[in-house]
Amino acid sequence: MPDPKQMSGIPRPVDDLPNGSISVRLIRGELSNNIAGHPVDLHVGSKVITVKTDEAGRAQFDAVTPGATVKATTEVDGERLESQEFPAPAQGGIRLMLVATDKAKATAEAAAPPVTGEVVIGEQSRIVMQPRDEAVELFYLLDVSNTARSPVNPAKPFEFDMPGDAKGCGLLQGSSPQAVVTGTHVVVQGPFPPGSTFVQVGCEMPAESGRIDIEQRLPAALTHLAVVVKKVGDTTLQSAQLKEQRELPADGEVFIAATGGAVAAGQPIVLTVGGVPHHSAVPRRVALTLALVIVLAGAWTVARRPAQDGAATLAAERKRLLTRRDKLFNDLVRIEQDRANGRVDDRRYAVRREEIVGALEKVYSALDADDTGLDPALRPGVAASLGPPRVSASPRAESTADNLGAT
Repeated sequence: MPDPKQMSGIPRPVDDLPNGSISVRLIRGELSNNIAGHPVDLHVGSKVITVKTDEAGRAQFDAVTPGATVKATTEVDGERLESQEFPAPAQGGIRLMLVATDKAKATAEAAAPPVTGEVVIGEQSRIVMQPRDEAVELFYLLDVSNTARSPVNPAKPFEFDMPGDAKGCGLLQGSSPQAVVTGTHVVVQGPFPPGSTFVQVGCEMPAESGRIDIEQRLPAALTHLAVVVKKVGDTTLQSAQLKEQRELPADGEVFIAATGGAVAAGQPIVLTVGGVPHHSAVPRRVALTLALVIVLAGAWTVARRPAQDGAATLAAERKRLLTRRDKLFNDLVRIEQDRANGRVDDRRYAVRREEIVGALEKVYSALDADDTGLDPALRPGVAASLGPPRVSASPRAESTADNLGAT
């Protein structure tokens, strides 16, 4: 006999029920162990219909709207059971089973020594994504199923890596303690007990461009690809592996629900989510470019300013010295003329002449030092700024004064 767990939640069309009827049988572990008087919910779009099982463990829902998307759910001893989603039939009916775990038997089986075997990622597994500003929250809700009667150790370790751009990877509440996340690496330690081991991992994917591309490889076969994306604005979901996609309203929000076929172990699951809310990067790049230009211009100005300031200072000082030289030279000429014309006595002439000659010596000394200490690269600029001297002067003021006295 096959394990009833493998048939749990799978709808089966029949013609022995009235048109539009759905019959849900609820059992615990074995076909002979019916669960009577237990409520079963049938979700018909956003509406929920509840019927209790009869003595045979069956809850029947009649006159369900043809074509409506339906799913049967219930909870037994804290274990949530769900069927696949399927359209309500227009002709004939649907039969399905929901199989709860026989915990007493499961405990005995779990105590058996583990054997080498395989696990699969079952029908209840989902990939869920919630876009937000410039990022997408990504969740893997994996139902790792061991259909054997005893614990199983897979031939290869059950481990995989989250997408390369993933940030903040971690386990969600309700995940098995056998799962460990290190960085972006996920490891689920064996052995896997009979039934389901839930591995629920979440992370954040950056989407600054308004789009993310996901390529995910899983270490076990995925029996049924199911993806749910919260629709925010113009959010889209694309993948060649998805066969059906539709939008479903729930709690005032809209979700994209998509399904595909089985995916072999190690085969990549490729998904693209577009239309993620984001801000254009153009203004940011323009601002950064302008900031860089301003910084470089400032550095260039600061580097040139010392040379320019030095040249301007030297030019101003030389101009002042030349003006001072010209004034002293004119004073010397005037006092010589006053002496020749008898307008000044010898004592006053000698004192004044000595003062002027001493001042001229200092000016000529400063001009000589300025010529020798000036940076050669700046001298042409200084000379051009000063122009030709207004009065020619001899190398030393004393010789100039002597020449004047001789005249």
